[in-house]
Amino acid sequence: MKLVKLIANLGYGSRKEVTAMFREGRITNAQGEVLYADDQVAHHEIRLDDEPLDPPSGLLLMLHKPIGYTCSTKDQGELIYDLLPPRFRLRSPAVSSIGRLDRDTSGLLLMTDDGVLLHRISSPKHKLAKIYEVTLARDLQGNEAEIFASGKLQLVSEREPLAPAQMTVINSRQARLTLTEGRYHQVRRMFAAVGNHVEALHRPQVGGLTLGDLMVAEWRLLDDADRQQLFAQPAA
Repeated sequence: MKLVKLIANLGYGSRKEVTAMFREGRITNAQGEVLYADDQVAHHEIRLDDEPLDPPSGLLLMLHKPIGYTCSTKDQGELIYDLLPPRFRLRSPAVSSIGRLDRDTSGLLLMTDDGVLLHRISSPKHKLAKIYEVTLARDLQGNEAEIFASGKLQLVSEREPLAPAQMTVINSRQARLTLTEGRYHQVRRMFAAVGNHVEALHRPQVGGLTLGDLMVAEWRLLDDADRQQLFAQPAA
């Protein structure tokens, strides 16, 4: 692939804008030598304004989503893309969230431009655990864990019962819930089905990957070690 197209596909600018970057000498190799549009250079050797390029197609990142942000490119108000470099919205293929966290839910959100990887992470058949910390409006009744684990709970407007889910009680109004599917507003609807209301919802973990020391609204690219951790079984 020609360098102009490569860099434009990464979202750094239109082909016209990237061509201008070459003319201005902003694109160099790792040794600082100016590159030209028809040069043949390995991706990891290219620099723009002395910074390495973002990874090519197959990018995976995690974001510590704050409350109040929407997983959309079109909704009104604050969007998760506002927390990322503008070029990430312009990449081709586009970067999109893997599943969604609603506006009032915080926590670990994965994003990628790889459709195969997106399906592997989000498809219920792969049974990748998603762990949620829940704060409730009313005390637990004591039978919720059994109901959620039964595989028989059917939500309003759903044709199929939910897959079994594991619940651990933290205290009378707090619990940790592990799901292997991701239906619309699933956690909130599960507790509504047993007569309770979710007041706060946070997702600290997907698979074996946790937020670690990533602060709210921060993001980072994931490397091969992170991917291996993602597909590892979460700690019990």
